[in-house]
Amino acid sequence: MSFRDYLSEAKNIFDRLYPGNKITEIDYEGSTIIVYTKDEELFSKRDDLARQIAQELRRRIAIRPDPSIMLDEDSASKKIQELIPKDAGFQDLYFEPDTGEAVIELDEPSIVTNSDIIKEIKSQTNWSPRIVRAPPMYSRTVKEVREYLRDVKKERKEFLHNLGVKLTTPLMPGETWIRITALGGHREVGRSATLISTNNSKVLVDCGMINVNDPEQPWEEAPYLYVPEIQPFTSLDAVVLTHAHLDHSGLVPLLYKYGYEGPVYTTAPTRDLAALLQNDYVKVAHSEGHKISYESKHIREELKRTITLKYNETADITPDIRLTLYNAGHILGSAAVHLHIGEGLYNIVLSGDQKYEKTWLFNPAVNRFPRAETLMIESTYAGRDDYSYTRVEAYNTLVDVVNRTFDKHGTVLIPVFAVGRSQEVMLVLEDAYRNKLIPENTRVYLDGMIMEATAIHAAYPEYLNRELREQIMVKRANPFLSPIFHSVDTKKQRDDIIDDPDSKVILATAGMMNGGPVLEYFKALVSSENNTLAFVGYQADGTLGRRIQNGASSVTLSENGKSTKFDIKMNVENAEGFSGHSTKKQLINFIGTMQPRPQRILVNHGDGDKCYEFARLIHAKFGVETISMKNLETTRLY
Repeated sequence: MSFRDYLSEAKNIFDRLYPGNKITEIDYEGSTIIVYTKDEELFSKRDDLARQIAQELRRRIAIRPDPSIMLDEDSASKKIQELIPKDAGFQDLYFEPDTGEAVIELDEPSIVTNSDIIKEIKSQTNWSPRIVRAPPMYSRTVKEVREYLRDVKKERKEFLHNLGVKLTTPLMPGETWIRITALGGHREVGRSATLISTNNSKVLVDCGMINVNDPEQPWEEAPYLYVPEIQPFTSLDAVVLTHAHLDHSGLVPLLYKYGYEGPVYTTAPTRDLAALLQNDYVKVAHSEGHKISYESKHIREELKRTITLKYNETADITPDIRLTLYNAGHILGSAAVHLHIGEGLYNIVLSGDQKYEKTWLFNPAVNRFPRAETLMIESTYAGRDDYSYTRVEAYNTLVDVVNRTFDKHGTVLIPVFAVGRSQEVMLVLEDAYRNKLIPENTRVYLDGMIMEATAIHAAYPEYLNRELREQIMVKRANPFLSPIFHSVDTKKQRDDIIDDPDSKVILATAGMMNGGPVLEYFKALVSSENNTLAFVGYQADGTLGRRIQNGASSVTLSENGKSTKFDIKMNVENAEGFSGHSTKKQLINFIGTMQPRPQRILVNHGDGDKCYEFARLIHAKFGVETISMKNLETTRLY
């Protein structure tokens, strides 16, 4: 059916099931048919009725109150705050016009949920109140993203309408085929980008950068975005983002700079974290005088066109492809991408970066899917010499490093990614401090977006594992708010910390020492054997972190505009086991217990020969067709 046929059929079904429905408008927003009504009773029954009609029409349905019967946001905000009791601890209120909901953040939600206040709010404003517990930490990023999306809601509505029209375009006749093209992150770690093409659609999964800042390794940072398979960018139908790390998300704004105007599909935490990291990339590049690939306005264009999905939620993203995101266990909001192509024709799972183990932060990656003919899986730690360290070993090693360094009156410097590893290291240090396993005077300084990224974790507790979620939101014993943690927000604070002779722990970005504040601390601490540099995350080939980890005795860095040699006298240690990537054993277990078992497996995201070696191991163990593609290679799947 065409765009207008679907809308007409939706109206006919509503008239049959619910006469006198007072429907004022039916329109598309992306893959969802939106029904506006002045009938408050119809709106109150929206969930059951929408499900029933969606099953009949085979399209997602959402029922919203007509804007004309709803109080404007300013008046509704004032009325809601008058109705909320003071002892409920009102913290914030924001509106989601897309759903007709007023989201009310309270310290004590039960005071409102166990009363008639919700009905009163609904009757007096015609907004549907959603009561949530107020996040225990303030996130500037989350607030700014919400405010920006509110400011561009008219433009966004027009974009979603046009997308809905495009999604109902009849399929092209002719032979059906499916191909997958490696554009980056294949037989390497970094600049992840994979193109899935059919005779009707083009979908790009991830668009990252290598993010190497090393004059001795002048690599290109972008995927192969200039090849005819993906050019021009206007030929792309959709971009799907697995997670926020820059090696996967860093160059998505570049697409908008050069003509892409389509949607980005991801989870809400990934949207916010990607905006945080991308804006920081622009800020740091400007401050260090580096040439940058895009500007902040291109990040805003990305935000405007981002469509967020919850885990296990399915959406049409092209006329012949449906997308479902599943927990990947890697970082907050990370997702495995399940693509259902055609009407039951073919299914692909791209696992992205994944962790098939319950961690201090997340549940293990999901490996149960409705169907999966092809699986693409990472191989970061799947090499023959990669040893598997446990979380217990990581905990004990880090505690031992802190104690040995403090015994020498030294300082521990830990290079971290702002998202993921920072939060896990914080949890370990807080637990060790609370259990008196490290000195009671321990101070942990956090430099480089770490506290802001941590606040975003607190804003999305539903993505954390149950124990941590309850600790943060229910028990009100947020480990991230421990008194041992001190955020570094200014250069003066950083200078004072460097000048302070007392022992301390410093967590600073970037995780591979390829820029950021960690270099300032490293320069100040590197000359003393009393200090320790402790690696807790993966160090890619070509990064400063990898060179130091491999035993470099000295490095040359820029100091006051000049190249300066630094002899490495501080101790260098590895606290293995913090990684958000699966070990080789976990990857094998993921495949071995995956349901259903894929017919073909593609291996990516591994340095050097790791992809190829792991592909051979998978084939030998499971007997399935296994391929380790090189960048620029294309494999026909169907």
